[in-house]
Amino acid sequence: MANTTTTATSASPSMRAAQVYAMAGLCLVAGLGIGFVSMGWQSHPSQPKATPAAAAALPLAGPAQLPAAPQGILRPAPNPSQPNAGPASPHSGTAMPAGKMPTLADMKQMADKKAEPLLAKLKADPNNLDVLIQVASIYHTTHQFQDAANYYRRAAKVDPQNVALRTKLAASLYRTGDVDGGIAQLKQALTYDPKDANALFDLGMMRLQGKQDGKGALAAWQLLLKSNPQLSSERRATVEKIMADVMTTLADQSGTQGAGGSRSKAQ
Repeated sequence: MANTTTTATSASPSMRAAQVYAMAGLCLVAGLGIGFVSMGWQSHPSQPKATPAAAAALPLAGPAQLPAAPQGILRPAPNPSQPNAGPASPHSGTAMPAGKMPTLADMKQMADKKAEPLLAKLKADPNNLDVLIQVASIYHTTHQFQDAANYYRRAAKVDPQNVALRTKLAASLYRTGDVDGGIAQLKQALTYDPKDANALFDLGMMRLQGKQDGKGALAAWQLLLKSNPQLSSERRATVEKIMADVMTTLADQSGTQGAGGSRSKAQ
């Protein structure tokens, strides 16, 4: 009996940790892919709104029960799983059969086709900020994250102190697997606006999911809440829920390590 109890107790923190990281993974998909708290209270009228429908397109971790993410600013990636919503074929100009899942190569072709007239504009005006951002957004929402990062980086050279732009660049870099590059861009963005809620939220998520740095994530989110009293109650509650889960996981891990040390000394 004693052995069974010990095993169950020690497994519990691991299970909770897995749930927290799963939640962070989904938040990163929702947050970085389409804007978890992206400009919800700072949005520009010219930028399209989107729902978090694409959050499940590229899950970074297992399923978790999450509060609904606020609307963001980037268009979601196509959702071919929905009936009668097949993405257009770049070759035929017609929709792909409903229910057919496009490959990354298909999405690359669709992105290139959609970006083609914009790329023509860039040949004549390579530093056109609006066009660079449009092209980057097309590639990001079709999961061509390296291409998206390349164009966001070019845009950032044109407007280096644009915090929202650097936050998007960080998102694309992170989705390529460049965690350090994503974090570096967010830190640079925060030198221009230390209170930016989007950059702080994503910084916490990248630290948690990409670096398994729960304490670093909590520090970013504490600053987010402290610096943004205008945050809506819904978004504040979402951030506080994630923070509470992370703190519980850290406490569990600390307790397990302490118990393990005590048992070792006793032996």
